[in-house]
Amino acid sequence: MAYLRKCPSWRRSLAIFFLPLVFSGLGPHSEFRDDTFKVSPARFRWSRLTPSKLKDRSVGLSTEKNAQGQAYFTLEGHKFMIIGGSIHYFRVPREYWKDRLLKLRACGFNTVTTYIPWNLHEQEKGKFYFSEILDLEAYVSLAASIGLWVILRPGPYICAEVDLGGLPSWLLRYPKPQLRTTHWNFVEAVDKYFDHLIPRILPLQYHHGGPVIAFQVENEYGSFSKDGSYMEYIKEALLKRGIVEFLLTSDNDNGIGTGSVEGALATLNMAAFEKDSFLKLQQMQNDKPIMVMEYWTGWYDTWGDRHKVKSATEIQLTASRFLRSGISFNMYMFHGGTNFGFINGAQNIYQHRGVVTSYDYDAVLTEAGDYTEKYFKLRKLFASASAGSLPRLPPLIPKTLYSFVVLLFYLPFFEILPYLNKPVMLYSPDTMENLPINNGSGQPFGLVLYETSICSGGQLYAHVRDSAQVFLNDTRIGYLDEDTFDLTIPQIQDCQLLRILVENQGRVHFSWNIQYEWKGLDADVSINDTLLRNFTIYSLDLKMSFFKRTGIMGSCSSMDAISEDIRTLGLRGHCTYLAPGFSRKTTRSSCLR
Repeated sequence: MAYLRKCPSWRRSLAIFFLPLVFSGLGPHSEFRDDTFKVSPARFRWSRLTPSKLKDRSVGLSTEKNAQGQAYFTLEGHKFMIIGGSIHYFRVPREYWKDRLLKLRACGFNTVTTYIPWNLHEQEKGKFYFSEILDLEAYVSLAASIGLWVILRPGPYICAEVDLGGLPSWLLRYPKPQLRTTHWNFVEAVDKYFDHLIPRILPLQYHHGGPVIAFQVENEYGSFSKDGSYMEYIKEALLKRGIVEFLLTSDNDNGIGTGSVEGALATLNMAAFEKDSFLKLQQMQNDKPIMVMEYWTGWYDTWGDRHKVKSATEIQLTASRFLRSGISFNMYMFHGGTNFGFINGAQNIYQHRGVVTSYDYDAVLTEAGDYTEKYFKLRKLFASASAGSLPRLPPLIPKTLYSFVVLLFYLPFFEILPYLNKPVMLYSPDTMENLPINNGSGQPFGLVLYETSICSGGQLYAHVRDSAQVFLNDTRIGYLDEDTFDLTIPQIQDCQLLRILVENQGRVHFSWNIQYEWKGLDADVSINDTLLRNFTIYSLDLKMSFFKRTGIMGSCSSMDAISEDIRTLGLRGHCTYLAPGFSRKTTRSSCLR
């Protein structure tokens, strides 16, 4: 682990003393103006080094210091500045990958960064998915063909506002999960995942002719920091499997000390240009260049909150200060995309709030891939700072208006039960993660229905995660959530079926709370303090296999093709389909037979 010495050497003290001079662009300055800001073309030549032009490779991404003691990046010995933007392949339909990457390049960026979501690539323990929208290798290769370098952030924890921070939910099946630690059950799972993942990305490394110039060791561990040996374990797990490229970590200002690891460059995540944060980082590693791994161009939205926005002028001003200060940076997000299916995470600060389906993030490109004011301001800035001309702007993808839907037939909810997989019979209710289904992996996403027979009314007590509808037979009688545990069941004449339909609205993606994110009914259920027993439990994870059994797929071509590969389906509200570059196709057939 990296740390600060109590008595720094005279060289380090001297470096700290002259730091304000090194960062001449960090001090007060006049207001940014498009028509006056110019950067010396000789200073920024990051766009001329591309994967196709740099054939002779032996050094890779490295760091050096000039005669004045200023540190900077080099790539194969050439002075290099990382101008990166984040685009997550799993949040963009594969048909649009090229469009988004071309727009990144045309804006003046030279690097794309992406997380790798373990929970999507291994939803079921031991079963790996790397096709269609999850084809990581194809995505990285496409970026190289467009002229972009790549930084991969494989986790295993990634945050990224996805369910459980990108960790698979079957890890919660252990009685006392110790996620993000060197506890044996977590280490065993990570090792098996890396044994499958890393061989896929080894050929994509810079030294093997690929575009990947750096890897991130875990993610923001300084904000977690429960195990002093953990970061060293993750670093060694990458190295011993053949990762040879530049390593880095990323944390906020308060976490760079405990989140870093020897042998990896510590970088910063931040919402604004923070001089004090740079000074703090420089004290920790004064012989290395400063890099901002995440400069947040906006923020994510949760249900019930206002849409978060950030001004284009602020983004432009901050980027200009990075350039003038010689600070490499990555914009998070350049293009946010969409939380398809049920992959959204959640936050639980004062109450549980799921992340919305859109991951627009108020980013440089909209969720639909359209240009924004931020885009044009950044492009103008980068053009003025670049030694060469930028690529031409790709045209916008045409839009269309979907026709109205005519539903000729529909299927009442409880009539879909025969199409589900065989229900689980349990004496006491259990969470969706612990259900004995999916080859012992439990249920990752969606809803779960609990049924049991009751012969009297009274006060129902149940602890649900996150929200539930309660039915007597087919009649809804009330709701429960994380703050509502009680419901009055009306008096009944004969025994009836009590049904509790629980919705998983997203597992938290941050903090130690990830250890406790079981969903469904996570405690005994009672009426008037009498425990209910003998439950029939239906898994409603809305996999593609379910829709094929119902016959829906024969009539509704609007189902999200990407969902077949993350094994979760997000239903659209129409029966139309529009493929990129093709005309509209419409069907008036029933969506449910």
